[in-house]
Amino acid sequence: MTRSEHLSRRDWLKGAAVGLVPLSVAAAVGLPPARKALAWASGSSAALDALSLSPQWLNGPAQTPKTLAGKVVLVAFWTYSCINSLRVLPYLRAWHARYRDRGLVVIGVHTPEFAFEKDLANVRQALGDLDVPFPVVLDSDWRIWRAYGNNAWPAFYFVGADGKVHGHAAGEGDYDRHERRIQALLAEIPGPPIAEGLSPIKAVGPEAAPDFAELGSPESYIGWGKADAFASPGGLRQDAAKAYRLPGALDLNRWGLSGEWRAGEEFTTSLATGAVIASRFHARDLHMVLSPDQPGRPVRYRVRLDGQAPGPDHGWDVAADGTGVIDRPRMYQLVRQSRPVVDRGFAIEFLDPGVRAYAFTFG
Repeated sequence: MTRSEHLSRRDWLKGAAVGLVPLSVAAAVGLPPARKALAWASGSSAALDALSLSPQWLNGPAQTPKTLAGKVVLVAFWTYSCINSLRVLPYLRAWHARYRDRGLVVIGVHTPEFAFEKDLANVRQALGDLDVPFPVVLDSDWRIWRAYGNNAWPAFYFVGADGKVHGHAAGEGDYDRHERRIQALLAEIPGPPIAEGLSPIKAVGPEAAPDFAELGSPESYIGWGKADAFASPGGLRQDAAKAYRLPGALDLNRWGLSGEWRAGEEFTTSLATGAVIASRFHARDLHMVLSPDQPGRPVRYRVRLDGQAPGPDHGWDVAADGTGVIDRPRMYQLVRQSRPVVDRGFAIEFLDPGVRAYAFTFG
């Protein structure tokens, strides 16, 4: 599947929020026909069979219809560099811990957005870093995603002990309803009574709930394949080295480059010390998906907000003086504004060459 066939998280969730996206968007992204996707929602017993479309499992042996017989299964589609996926992890951990001995099996289906998320070693590292305790199947060729007719990260499919899908949800939020659905499905199988209270949730750093009331900036991609809102004079030069400069001022939700860069389809790579990415945004949190271009060669960086060190507005991956290190491909939280949230000018300077920049996300 080419990247042009992928729906962005921003576009899909924006449509879902205003009711423009149906359960299946098969025609839009080359997934199975809508009638097949709707069959999952109406209770097709093939939901667990589809998990066998990939042979690669982490955090334990492969889960099969035989091993899952009589269990309630929560199938969660996610990918480890996606902020929307990261913010559901506290709930998945809590449900796994509370209900696993009562008959719930949480299964993560890791379907990548970026090429580095297909790498087994990278996913294994991420599961450790993110404290993911439940089994995860690697869906690197999107076969399980297509079989389910899925259309978003994150997405949840609630499979009863009868092997049929009893509910589907896409995107963040509505966690109380999700847990009550789990409790109702577990109540249908033999065992002790299910306590009605909801699980306490601890979410810190990038996993903390977003501030949607102050979210005024959309996700933006930095590779030329999906880049928009680029403001540096002359635009992005595809697959070639270029010396960029920032415009005199950046409007809200515009971004630009300074220094030597090569813009690829999926990511843009810095070629010299002192390269800069700058933007103007309105959100509590600013994140970037970043990676060294060579394993084992970390890239130092320095963040500035309105020309100053971020101080108390620094993100999870940044010190108060604005410094940090990119040591592996993942999402980095660079800014968490304290109150009040206002428009800010952001710049990140890379103190070593060789960073790959993929995307901005906000929260």
